[in-house]
Amino acid sequence: MISVCMASYNGERFIRRQIESILAQIGPGDELIVSDDGSTDATAAVVKGIGDARIKLLKGPCLKSPTANFENALRHARGGYVFLSDQDDVWKPGKVSTCMRWLERCDCVVSDAEMADARLEVTHESYYALHGTRPGRLYNTLVRNGYMGCCMAFTRRVLDAALPFPPGTPMHDIWIGNVAAYKYGVRFIPDRLVTYRCHGANSSFTAAGKSGYTLARKLGFRLTVVGQLLKKFLLK
Repeated sequence: MISVCMASYNGERFIRRQIESILAQIGPGDELIVSDDGSTDATAAVVKGIGDARIKLLKGPCLKSPTANFENALRHARGGYVFLSDQDDVWKPGKVSTCMRWLERCDCVVSDAEMADARLEVTHESYYALHGTRPGRLYNTLVRNGYMGCCMAFTRRVLDAALPFPPGTPMHDIWIGNVAAYKYGVRFIPDRLVTYRCHGANSSFTAAGKSGYTLARKLGFRLTVVGQLLKKFLLK
Protein backbone atom coordinates (compact mmCIF):
# COMPACT_ATOMS: atom_id res chain seq x y z
CA MET A 1 0.00 0.00 0.00
CA ILE A 2 1.20 3.49 -0.89
CA SER A 3 0.47 6.54 1.26
CA VAL A 4 0.96 9.95 -0.35
CA CYS A 5 1.19 12.68 2.29
CA MET A 6 0.44 16.27 1.33
CA ALA A 7 0.41 19.41 3.47
CA SER A 8 -1.97 22.09 2.23
CA TYR A 9 -2.58 25.73 3.08
CA ASN A 10 -4.42 28.23 0.87
CA GLY A 11 -3.63 26.16 -2.18
CA GLU A 12 -6.89 26.44 -4.13
CA ARG A 13 -5.12 27.72 -7.29
CA PHE A 14 -3.02 24.65 -7.92
CA ILE A 15 -4.03 21.75 -5.68
CA ARG A 16 -6.54 20.10 -8.02
CA ARG A 17 -3.96 19.68 -10.80
CA GLN A 18 -1.50 18.13 -8.37
CA ILE A 19 -4.05 15.76 -6.86
CA GLU A 20 -5.14 14.62 -10.31
CA SER A 21 -1.54 13.87 -11.26
CA ILE A 22 -1.17 11.76 -8.10
CA LEU A 23 -4.46 9.84 -8.34
CA ALA A 24 -3.63 8.84 -11.91
CA GLN A 25 -0.60 6.91 -10.62
CA ILE A 26 -1.76 5.20 -7.42
CA GLY A 27 -3.96 2.13 -7.08
CA PRO A 28 -7.45 1.62 -5.67
CA GLY A 29 -6.06 0.42 -2.33
CA ASP A 30 -3.66 3.34 -1.89
CA GLU A 31 -4.33 6.63 -0.11
CA LEU A 32 -3.70 10.35 -0.48
CA ILE A 33 -3.65 12.09 2.90
CA VAL A 34 -4.13 15.87 2.78
CA SER A 35 -3.52 17.72 6.04
CA ASP A 36 -5.00 21.20 5.69
CA ASP A 37 -3.58 23.78 8.07
CA GLY A 38 -6.65 25.99 8.38
CA SER A 39 -6.88 27.36 4.85
CA THR A 40 -8.96 30.50 4.52
CA ASP A 41 -9.60 30.00 0.81
CA ALA A 42 -11.45 27.18 -0.97
CA THR A 43 -8.69 24.57 -0.64
CA ALA A 44 -10.75 22.16 1.47
CA ALA A 45 -13.77 22.52 -0.84
CA VAL A 46 -11.62 21.79 -3.89
CA VAL A 47 -10.19 18.65 -2.25
CA LYS A 48 -13.62 17.41 -1.17
CA GLY A 49 -15.09 18.21 -4.57
CA ILE A 50 -12.76 15.77 -6.33
CA GLY A 51 -14.84 13.03 -4.76
CA ASP A 52 -12.29 10.22 -4.67
CA ALA A 53 -12.47 7.74 -1.79
CA ARG A 54 -8.69 7.45 -1.74
CA ILE A 55 -8.40 11.04 -0.49
CA LYS A 56 -8.40 11.55 3.27
CA LEU A 57 -8.72 15.22 4.25
CA LEU A 58 -7.49 15.98 7.77
CA LYS A 59 -7.61 19.05 9.95
CA GLY A 60 -4.04 20.22 10.41
CA PRO A 61 -2.42 21.51 13.60
CA CYS A 62 -2.93 25.15 12.50
CA LEU A 63 0.50 26.19 13.75
CA LYS A 64 1.54 27.88 10.49
CA SER A 65 4.30 25.30 10.23
CA PRO A 66 4.75 23.09 7.16
CA THR A 67 6.82 20.76 9.31
CA ALA A 68 4.04 20.23 11.85
CA ASN A 69 1.46 19.94 9.09
CA PHE A 70 3.45 17.25 7.29
CA GLU A 71 3.98 15.40 10.56
CA ASN A 72 0.22 15.34 11.07
CA ALA A 73 -0.28 13.77 7.64
CA LEU A 74 2.52 11.26 8.20
CA ARG A 75 1.09 10.14 11.54
CA HIS A 76 -2.03 8.99 9.68
CA ALA A 77 -0.21 7.13 6.91
CA ARG A 78 -1.03 3.41 6.78
CA GLY A 79 1.04 2.37 3.79
CA GLY A 80 4.26 0.43 3.63
CA TYR A 81 5.60 3.04 1.19
CA VAL A 82 5.32 6.79 1.69
CA PHE A 83 5.56 9.63 -0.84
CA LEU A 84 5.71 13.31 0.12
CA SER A 85 3.86 15.84 -2.00
CA ASP A 86 3.59 19.60 -2.14
CA GLN A 87 0.22 21.10 -2.98
CA ASP A 88 1.31 23.10 -6.00
CA ASP A 89 3.54 20.83 -8.09
CA VAL A 90 2.64 18.28 -10.78
CA TRP A 91 3.86 14.69 -10.74
CA LYS A 92 5.23 13.56 -14.08
CA PRO A 93 3.97 10.24 -15.49
CA GLY A 94 5.98 7.33 -14.16
CA LYS A 95 6.97 8.95 -10.87
CA VAL A 96 5.38 6.30 -8.67
CA SER A 97 6.48 3.29 -10.73
CA THR A 98 10.06 4.57 -10.99
CA CYS A 99 10.35 5.25 -7.26
CA MET A 100 8.81 1.91 -6.38
CA ARG A 101 11.42 0.07 -8.46
CA TRP A 102 14.17 1.83 -6.52
CA LEU A 103 12.49 1.18 -3.18
CA GLU A 104 12.94 -2.52 -3.81
CA ARG A 105 16.67 -1.86 -3.35
CA CYS A 106 16.87 1.02 -0.87
CA ASP A 107 14.76 2.62 1.85
CA CYS A 108 14.65 6.19 0.58
CA VAL A 109 14.83 7.60 -2.92
CA VAL A 110 15.24 11.23 -4.00
CA SER A 111 14.58 12.17 -7.62
CA ASP A 112 15.48 15.19 -9.69
CA ALA A 113 12.80 17.70 -10.76
CA GLU A 114 12.28 20.31 -13.41
CA MET A 115 11.58 23.85 -12.22
CA ALA A 116 8.65 25.80 -13.61
CA ASP A 117 6.81 29.08 -13.12
CA ALA A 118 3.20 29.48 -12.02
CA ARG A 119 1.97 28.56 -15.52
CA LEU A 120 4.10 25.40 -15.53
CA GLU A 121 6.48 26.78 -18.13
CA VAL A 122 9.86 25.20 -17.44
CA THR A 123 12.48 27.66 -16.18
CA HIS A 124 15.26 25.22 -15.24
CA GLU A 125 15.65 21.68 -16.54
CA SER A 126 17.21 20.27 -13.38
CA TYR A 127 16.75 21.03 -9.69
CA TYR A 128 19.89 19.02 -9.01
CA ALA A 129 21.99 21.27 -11.26
CA LEU A 130 20.43 24.48 -9.99
CA HIS A 131 20.75 23.54 -6.34
CA GLY A 132 24.06 21.66 -6.45
CA THR A 133 22.50 18.41 -5.23
CA ARG A 134 24.79 15.44 -4.86
CA PRO A 135 24.86 12.21 -2.81
CA GLY A 136 26.76 11.75 0.43
CA ARG A 137 25.56 11.68 4.04
CA LEU A 138 27.99 14.26 5.41
CA TYR A 139 27.61 16.53 2.40
CA ASN A 140 23.83 16.62 2.77
CA THR A 141 23.98 17.07 6.53
CA LEU A 142 26.73 19.67 6.79
CA VAL A 143 27.18 21.36 3.41
CA ARG A 144 24.02 21.45 1.27
CA ASN A 145 20.77 19.70 2.02
CA GLY A 146 19.47 17.81 -0.98
CA TYR A 147 16.52 16.10 0.65
CA MET A 148 13.73 18.01 -1.10
CA GLY A 149 10.48 16.56 0.20
CA CYS A 150 8.44 16.71 -2.99
CA CYS A 151 11.05 14.48 -4.63
CA MET A 152 11.26 11.90 -1.81
CA ALA A 153 9.72 8.47 -1.24
CA PHE A 154 10.63 6.03 1.52
CA THR A 155 9.71 2.81 3.26
CA ARG A 156 7.62 2.33 6.36
CA ARG A 157 10.63 1.67 8.52
CA VAL A 158 12.07 5.09 7.66
CA LEU A 159 8.78 6.68 8.68
CA ASP A 160 8.69 4.73 11.94
CA ALA A 161 12.26 5.77 12.73
CA ALA A 162 11.56 9.46 11.94
CA LEU A 163 8.37 9.83 14.00
CA PRO A 164 7.76 11.67 16.18
CA PHE A 165 9.74 14.64 14.94
CA PRO A 166 12.09 15.96 17.66
CA PRO A 167 11.31 19.42 19.06
CA GLY A 168 12.91 22.11 16.94
CA THR A 169 13.02 20.05 13.74
CA PRO A 170 13.85 22.68 11.07
CA MET A 171 12.02 21.00 8.17
CA HIS A 172 10.30 17.63 7.78
CA ASP A 173 12.27 16.59 4.70
CA ILE A 174 15.66 17.47 6.17
CA TRP A 175 14.92 15.31 9.19
CA ILE A 176 13.47 12.35 7.28
CA GLY A 177 16.28 12.38 4.74
CA ASN A 178 18.97 12.37 7.40
CA VAL A 179 17.23 9.64 9.40
CA ALA A 180 17.08 7.51 6.27
CA ALA A 181 20.70 8.22 5.37
CA TYR A 182 22.22 7.38 8.74
CA LYS A 183 19.96 4.50 9.70
CA TYR A 184 19.28 2.82 6.35
CA GLY A 185 20.32 4.37 3.03
CA VAL A 186 19.36 6.99 0.46
CA ARG A 187 19.64 6.80 -3.32
CA PHE A 188 19.66 9.98 -5.44
CA ILE A 189 18.38 9.14 -8.93
CA PRO A 190 18.68 11.27 -12.09
CA ASP A 191 15.06 10.90 -13.22
CA ARG A 192 13.12 14.19 -13.28
CA LEU A 193 9.83 13.04 -11.86
CA VAL A 194 8.25 16.27 -10.60
CA THR A 195 7.46 19.63 -12.14
CA TYR A 196 8.26 21.92 -9.22
CA ARG A 197 6.10 25.02 -9.51
CA CYS A 198 7.75 28.23 -8.24
CA HIS A 199 5.07 30.88 -7.94
CA GLY A 200 6.37 33.32 -5.35
CA ALA A 201 4.47 31.91 -2.37
CA ASN A 202 6.25 28.58 -1.91
CA SER A 203 7.06 27.67 1.69
CA SER A 204 10.59 26.65 0.69
CA PHE A 205 13.11 27.24 -2.10
CA THR A 206 12.94 29.97 -4.73
CA ALA A 207 13.09 30.10 -8.50
CA ALA A 208 16.61 31.50 -8.21
CA GLY A 209 17.78 28.37 -6.44
CA LYS A 210 18.42 30.02 -3.09
CA SER A 211 16.79 29.02 0.19
CA GLY A 212 16.14 32.53 1.47
CA TYR A 213 17.63 31.74 4.89
CA THR A 214 20.61 33.61 6.34
CA LEU A 215 23.93 31.84 6.82
CA ALA A 216 23.41 31.86 10.59
CA ARG A 217 19.97 30.27 10.20
CA LYS A 218 21.33 27.58 7.91
CA LEU A 219 24.15 26.79 10.31
CA GLY A 220 21.59 26.60 13.09
CA PHE A 221 19.55 24.08 11.08
CA ARG A 222 22.62 21.89 10.62
CA LEU A 223 23.59 21.97 14.26
CA THR A 224 20.02 21.17 15.28
CA VAL A 225 19.85 18.16 12.94
CA VAL A 226 23.24 16.85 14.07
CA GLY A 227 22.18 17.12 17.70
CA GLN A 228 18.87 15.39 17.01
CA LEU A 229 20.58 12.54 15.15
CA LEU A 230 23.12 12.03 17.93
CA LYS A 231 20.42 11.99 20.57
CA LYS A 232 18.12 9.62 18.65
CA PHE A 233 20.61 7.07 17.37
CA LEU A 234 23.96 7.38 19.11
CA LEU A 235 23.35 8.57 22.65
CA LYS A 236 20.67 6.13 23.74
